[in-house]
Amino acid sequence: MRIIKKILYFILGMLTLLVSFVLVCAFRPDVAEALAKFISPEQRRTVVTEISNMPEADTSFYIKQGDAEAEASDFIPEWTENFEAVNEEEGSEGLGEDVTAEYIPPSPAEIVIPENVAGRNGYQQIQDEQEQIDDSTAEQLQLDTGYSGDGLEFDAVYYPYYAMLDERGKHVYRQIYANASELYPAFSPVESVTAGELKNIFSAVVNDHPELFWLETAYAGKYVRSGQCVEIDLRFNRTAQNLETAKAYFTENADQIIAGAQNFSENYEKERFVHDALLDRISYNLGAEMNQSAYSALVNGQTVCAGYARAFQYILQQLGIPCYYCTGYAGESHAWNIVALDDGYYNVDTTWDDTGSGNYDYFNKTDEDYAGNHIRQELSVYLPPCNGQAYRDLEQTMEDNGLRSLADVGMTEEQVITDMQEYFRDCYEQILQNGTGRYTFYNVIAGDELLDEWYQNYQNEYYRQAYMESAMTEIGASSCEMALGMEQLQGGRYLIIHEVSVL
Repeated sequence: MRIIKKILYFILGMLTLLVSFVLVCAFRPDVAEALAKFISPEQRRTVVTEISNMPEADTSFYIKQGDAEAEASDFIPEWTENFEAVNEEEGSEGLGEDVTAEYIPPSPAEIVIPENVAGRNGYQQIQDEQEQIDDSTAEQLQLDTGYSGDGLEFDAVYYPYYAMLDERGKHVYRQIYANASELYPAFSPVESVTAGELKNIFSAVVNDHPELFWLETAYAGKYVRSGQCVEIDLRFNRTAQNLETAKAYFTENADQIIAGAQNFSENYEKERFVHDALLDRISYNLGAEMNQSAYSALVNGQTVCAGYARAFQYILQQLGIPCYYCTGYAGESHAWNIVALDDGYYNVDTTWDDTGSGNYDYFNKTDEDYAGNHIRQELSVYLPPCNGQAYRDLEQTMEDNGLRSLADVGMTEEQVITDMQEYFRDCYEQILQNGTGRYTFYNVIAGDELLDEWYQNYQNEYYRQAYMESAMTEIGASSCEMALGMEQLQGGRYLIIHEVSVL
């Protein structure tokens, strides 16, 4: 009897649980839907997406639930946690008292390197070998000062790193320049300088003078206990063995570009000609010989970012256009240029532009344009800010010829989308407005960076949770097939075409 009673209690308890669960499902449809998906996986919503017409890539493919994860289109550096912000006090030894950094560096956390230029770097920071010697050894050194450089003048408009130094630093700068020019490798400094001061002075010489292509970007110094430098040792590459012949090759190749640029009257036209000529002549090669020199670019035709930038700097200098060598970080140590035109300064990165014909993505850009992928470092933080506007994006205007405008596609400026959340919201609202069935809807997004982000969100299927699944739930749909198309418009805008079948 007791056993029967327990069985009856058990059955009653199970019935109570079952009734409770039915009531929960009645008042909570989301629970019932989740259970249905668990019991019958084949009833889960199906979303099939196809993307076509993406530029410069074979990107016509299907994105389906369960596909392997796609590769990211952008490279986010892992260095951001260890990145050191610009500190004007640190590394300012030997600079003039009035030298300050007006450049405002971007946040390292915001740096994203586009995939097509990731790894196109190669700049090597100045290497200084320091040796401490005792006073008695220093007294036995029988070195003169070599060529003092007295009488040399360097215009701050063309040689900004020279202008950054204090008077003692400028004196040693002239001495290093003169001795490098004469292949005089070892000498005592004409002024009392410390290791930190000497490194900035040597960096200033290298940064200002691409014509010294035989000078290595490394040197050695000997110091006594007080920290004073008593010997400077320069290092030269193999071109120094037959320097006159190397200079002839260098000048011949540079003059070919200079002669072509002189056919133009405006500095901007000359600058653009030199940019295009270098891209035609040079190939990026991380293993190129002497790749920190302009010689590797102009004579050998293979180099890294440092060679591109020094060649561009040298030729513009010869054309009378102020052009500076700028160093910093762009995923790795990197070098590019700053050019002075009529209305101000502009950033130019010929290395990153050399990824295809007619590429001006990094030509004549402001610091704001570069904030997402370039950060200045070292003495380059003291170069002028780049805020010029008159010659910014002129190439885009030329490339716009033949492209449709917003008006041509029935859109207005107010409808242009500038961030992904706005895009997701617009897609959600258009699907709700159209409901189920077969139809096409459109939106316009602004800029290459947003286009890359848009593309990535479909590759990794983030769009599903961002708008698609909630929209399908709202309209009661169980499946969706969507073909995506893209058309480039004038002004760096992109028309996104969504052809959908929602059932």
